[in-house]
Amino acid sequence: MGGALLAARPCVGQVVNSIGEENMKVEQGMKPQPKKAENPYIADLDTETPYFQAIDSAQNYIYSHDWPMAEQWLMKAFREDPDNPNNSLVLSNIATLQRYQGRLADAVKNYSLALDMTPHAVTLLLNRAALYVEMDSIGRAEDDYQRVCELDMYNTEARYSLGVLAIERGDNSRAEDLFNEIKRINSNSGLYHEGMALLHKRKGNYARAAELFTQVIKVQPNAQLLGNRADCYLILKRLNDAEDDIRTALEMAPDDGYLYLLRAKLNKLRFQRDDMNRDIETAVSLGLSRDYIKQSLEE
Repeated sequence: MGGALLAARPCVGQVVNSIGEENMKVEQGMKPQPKKAENPYIADLDTETPYFQAIDSAQNYIYSHDWPMAEQWLMKAFREDPDNPNNSLVLSNIATLQRYQGRLADAVKNYSLALDMTPHAVTLLLNRAALYVEMDSIGRAEDDYQRVCELDMYNTEARYSLGVLAIERGDNSRAEDLFNEIKRINSNSGLYHEGMALLHKRKGNYARAAELFTQVIKVQPNAQLLGNRADCYLILKRLNDAEDDIRTALEMAPDDGYLYLLRAKLNKLRFQRDDMNRDIETAVSLGLSRDYIKQSLEE
């Protein structure tokens, strides 16, 4: 029952507002200081130029979640001024919009072009790494996360992601080392507790995993964390607690097929076969394979 790992971190790239000091190489002994852009979308632009006007139009479409139109306007900006030093940011955001639309190969291409322009941009490396994970290009993802660790000695997100990938390939010792690095960077980091919860879950220490998930949920609840804790509760036969977590998680993420699989497990344990079958069909409609569901229910 505890085989699936929910990474409990957003996997979708972010539309970023600036590629400034916080995204560049961090010198030894110095913490990155975020650079605030005067313009909320992109810095140091002449607002009268067609380049800026195209970006401004793209921003409006981004706000309304019209990804194709936003992408068209950003492409127009790039064509207006292909040598503009801000084009790394433009290409990065084009890539993210393409990712939102499911065009993953195009997104990788444009993240890579943006990184050719600003090779020390940590935000871009994190976005491309997460995309590589989505595409099952795990080796490339690990390379990008490792590069972030080299550039930014304080970055906990990359270390967390490397730790989760280590768990998934069975290298628990490496995962624990990475999570302990996070703890050394920030003893109060939620990512440390998240990572250790996932590690304990993979090792079969479900009670301890549930305790650690609870610590993080108290501070920043989300559907994936609740799903992970619910899975632990199901194994521990704490069915009412599992039901509460699944219900709350579904309120947050009603289109998450894995949550319906968890509810199918719950209904199986309660011998509610009709309800179990309905949840199975919903999980399938949301993208889970029947083979995976069958395997999970047999565990």
